[in-house]
Amino acid sequence: MGLSGAASPLAAALLLLAAARVGSLEVRAEAEVRAFVGEAVVLRCWFRSSAPVTEKLTVDWTYRPLAGGALEPIFHFQSEAYPAREGTFRDRVSWAGDVPRHDASIAIASPTMADNGTFTCSVKNPPDVEHNLPQTVLTVTPRGSSFQLTVAGLLALLVFLPSAIVVALLLVRMGRKSGALDGGKKFAYKKASIEVVDELEHPGCAARQASRCLQCLDPEEEDLY
Repeated sequence: MGLSGAASPLAAALLLLAAARVGSLEVRAEAEVRAFVGEAVVLRCWFRSSAPVTEKLTVDWTYRPLAGGALEPIFHFQSEAYPAREGTFRDRVSWAGDVPRHDASIAIASPTMADNGTFTCSVKNPPDVEHNLPQTVLTVTPRGSSFQLTVAGLLALLVFLPSAIVVALLLVRMGRKSGALDGGKKFAYKKASIEVVDELEHPGCAARQASRCLQCLDPEEEDLY
């Protein structure tokens, strides 16, 4: 009884250790990936296992359309790649991973907007077979409509747009003032020209003005002359 009672805690500890090893597989993937129509895209997936990587390791990718529906197997790997030969991604999925580097990525050729949906990466490396199931949401858009206004772009627009408007208003105002000054100068020049022409056309007026100026002179000044 004593030996049996002593062995029970040891057996429980071994079972817990084995369970911990089985559940020590971790898989990570990008949450969101954006791509352009017709341009190949890579869906990244990485894994970490406490057990050594062997030829028993398997990688499976599945796809669910954006509108929902059943899961569609699109890729399987075990020592070599087995891409889907039918379905939505027939002959369009290829292996882009590196098992020794714990990389389980795939590449999709000629993506279309119909490919938008959720992709799930699953890795099994016996005895590590249980893990989380990371998902990647793929969004495919035409390259011409890929513009998005980021927070930084919005802030820059809010800062520089009012400044540009103020500068434009100042330039318009300065242009109006410059035009008014040019108009005043032209008017003064025209008035002076009219006066000169009047003097040339009426020489008697100039003579009378000169005689009046002489009459205004003092007698002493006249003696000097």
